[in-house]
Amino acid sequence: MRKINLGKLAYTKSNILRGALIYSSGDLIAAVLLGEFSIIRLLGMMLLGATLYAFEIPNYFAWIERKTKVISGIKKTLTKTALAIVYFNPLWIARHIFFIKLFSGDFGALNLNLLTIGFLSFLVNIPVSFLANFLIQNKVPLDWRFLASAIFSALMAIYYALSEVIFS
Repeated sequence: MRKINLGKLAYTKSNILRGALIYSSGDLIAAVLLGEFSIIRLLGMMLLGATLYAFEIPNYFAWIERKTKVISGIKKTLTKTALAIVYFNPLWIARHIFFIKLFSGDFGALNLNLLTIGFLSFLVNIPVSFLANFLIQNKVPLDWRFLASAIFSALMAIYYALSEVIFS
């Protein structure tokens, strides 16, 4: 795996490709289901997955690993799970929906209502998110966590896209 040297931070070509393909695939399914397909949206989500998500998520997961290194047992398991859930919080969800709206050209939807949608979406998906993040953080090796998280997030992208319809 080729890494771009950013000091302690990692940004790998494999994560760039995985982010571009997996995040955009989940959003593509959501867009088709909602009748909102747009090539600009697809390309925007590919760019988002390959840049912001491929950089920040693996580095956050590595930070979790470093911060929990001295903890053991159930406390470590729960701390890693909780830190992952804290990362994918209502603001993260609102930001994700913001990008969907931005890439869709739906500028009128770029408002504070996205925070409400993010909050409600977060609350409703806590049980699923807890289980998925528990498995990702505690059962998947660090080098594969971004891939596992991206696949889960692609599934959640469908949910996030539908959240606007459900929670608006």
